[in-house]
Amino acid sequence: MRTRIYNARILTMEEGRPIFLGELGIEDGRISYIKEEASCGGADGGSLAGKAASGSQGTDLDEEIDAQGNLIMPGFKNAHTHSPMTFLRSYADDMKLQEWLFDKVFPAEAKLTGDDVYWLTKLAVMEYVTSGTTAVFDMYKLKEDSARAARECGFRMVFCGDINDFGGTLEEMEADYVRYNQESEELLSYRFGFHAEYTTSKELMEKIAALAHKYEAPVCVHCSETKREVEECRERSGMSPVVYMDSLGLFRHGGVFFHGVHVDDKDFEAIKEKKIGVVTNPASNLKLASGIAPVKRYLDEGITLAIGTDSPASNNCLDMFREMFLATGLQKVVCDDPEAVPAMDVLRMATLGGARVMGLDGCDVLSEGKRADLIMIDLMQPNMQPLHSIEKNVVYSGSKQNVKMTMVNGKVLYRDGQFYINESPETVYENANRIASRILESKAEEN
Repeated sequence: MRTRIYNARILTMEEGRPIFLGELGIEDGRISYIKEEASCGGADGGSLAGKAASGSQGTDLDEEIDAQGNLIMPGFKNAHTHSPMTFLRSYADDMKLQEWLFDKVFPAEAKLTGDDVYWLTKLAVMEYVTSGTTAVFDMYKLKEDSARAARECGFRMVFCGDINDFGGTLEEMEADYVRYNQESEELLSYRFGFHAEYTTSKELMEKIAALAHKYEAPVCVHCSETKREVEECRERSGMSPVVYMDSLGLFRHGGVFFHGVHVDDKDFEAIKEKKIGVVTNPASNLKLASGIAPVKRYLDEGITLAIGTDSPASNNCLDMFREMFLATGLQKVVCDDPEAVPAMDVLRMATLGGARVMGLDGCDVLSEGKRADLIMIDLMQPNMQPLHSIEKNVVYSGSKQNVKMTMVNGKVLYRDGQFYINESPETVYENANRIASRILESKAEEN
């Protein structure tokens, strides 16, 4: 498959490279070339037609896409998700995290089948691509069914281990690690992980540490999301969750913390020493009143930062535009500093940062040889005009309505409101509602 995208404003996200007018080629899922036609400062409100060559560069192309002056950039990497939890959207709201999780979420999830996970993952994929997301870092059970859905849709997923005292085994996690990290898996990969310190025994965490050391691999985990979580860990161990888990050898080869809201100076020391990445989830943390992560300090300390939505049960949407705005807006308030966490830092978190914590080095920027995971942002919309700064428009005024196209591995999955995921939206919606009704109605009858 050979594709040419021309007449485009291109933001590669390479360090120091501004937006330019040009074109790029795609062959067999990778970017084959990027050609710069002209500098593009951004003040032009849409008079680019004709500035880039509009003719074919050859007769052997499968498709030519005229970007019509719109923005081509790397897709967003949603670095913390629980995709099949789409069935819990707007089901258990306005509750504290512990009660929400143990009283509502865990009992409902226990009724899920593999077929349920398959359809609910497809629903999540549809939402991801409309939000310009080209890859997610997904933590959930029944991964083979999510994998089947992702493969059929053509969507990229990095799976994260989710075992704890209530489910999953080390043997299963090791098998998944080997299975999904094969070179033949173009769209799927896997990282070791477990749910959280407060759901996992010391003995199990030590065994996870040994497994990670065997493969010299990082470990990923929910960490320091709430004050209660931190306080209870201190009561049990005399240490914060960060320091306690580190003392067990879990992060000898690095790791990733999802949330990282309530952290102290010793935590920062451990995070920097072990080169742990942090994924902030501002909307979910706000809705559950968990707190506001110290994003500015993470950036100041040189810690790799990414952005995630968390699940449709706690967010309740999978919209990276909303997350980006909250990531910067909240820091400006808590730091009492309008200069805190500028737009370009947030854009890096949503693209480069996500790729780094997910191990997607081949999908971080747009350059020759990289995977063609990219999006087209419609600049010819009122919320994108005038074009004083396209990057700031994306972060501060952008929304899902501006996602004109989402491409993964060189294949268009979404364009101009249409899905190309090998499944009709109506079929996905019908199955998702059927599953939700079966599980949640039976849960109501039990109560």
